[in-house]
Amino acid sequence: MKIYEKAPAKINLLLDVLRKREDGFHEVEMIMTMVDLSDRLEMEELQRDAIIISSQAGYIPLDEKNLAFQAARLIKERYDVKKGVYIHLDKKIPVAAGLAGGSSDAAAALRGLNRLWKLDIPEDELCVLGAELGSDVPFCVTGGTALATGRGEKLQMIDNPPSCWVVLAKPPINVSTADVYGRFRVDQVKQHPSLSDMMGALSSGSFNDVCEGLGNVLEDVTLKLYPEVRMLKESMLRLGADGVLMSGSGPTVFGLVSKEAKLARIYNGLRGFCKEVYVVRMLT
Repeated sequence: MKIYEKAPAKINLLLDVLRKREDGFHEVEMIMTMVDLSDRLEMEELQRDAIIISSQAGYIPLDEKNLAFQAARLIKERYDVKKGVYIHLDKKIPVAAGLAGGSSDAAAALRGLNRLWKLDIPEDELCVLGAELGSDVPFCVTGGTALATGRGEKLQMIDNPPSCWVVLAKPPINVSTADVYGRFRVDQVKQHPSLSDMMGALSSGSFNDVCEGLGNVLEDVTLKLYPEVRMLKESMLRLGADGVLMSGSGPTVFGLVSKEAKLARIYNGLRGFCKEVYVVRMLT
């Protein structure tokens, strides 16, 4: 029997950092939602006790450095599963892009193996498992739109954003989340995004207010380190996107677009200097 799971990319409509915690993590407030750019996992049970991962992408690790591998190992150990699994990872989400591709793969592995091995693990328990693998994994287990607090693992499901197009553009650089957070200083933030404004925008379903409320305090760090990201933001706005923000720690920039007629101009304009450009929909 084969099990298939989609692993969608996430974007941050809002990312605020409140303080650095004693455990070394940062206390955050994030509003995250998912877009229709997905990896796809195919899982098949092995009778021998092994975890084997393959992928068409030549640039990702296929051993214990891979988060899907770590998810399989965790669920096997925690629930004493003696059988193995073969996972094929069809990679579409850019790597080290601020889109939680690895975290979403891990979440898809948890969901899929729960079904494959008929473990009947409730979703909230899968989220607790996911938090051991990474801060974004619990959200990727549930999907939807959520307010994430703590280090990102405490989730409150909230209203979905209004339906719209999303243009994603990743410059040809990789950004280390740990490096960005390591350089981030809360006392240097000039303006924190308003959580209450964004929550109100989502509650009312106002596309314009959602665009107005976009904010990410990590931009100050990444934009200084990588001028390409600043150029992408400025270009996307100039080409007509309604609201533009860097996702996560970057370097991917997304633009929210209400009118399909604008998409060709934005896409073609960005493709002139950026190879990885995607036009997708919100998963709402």
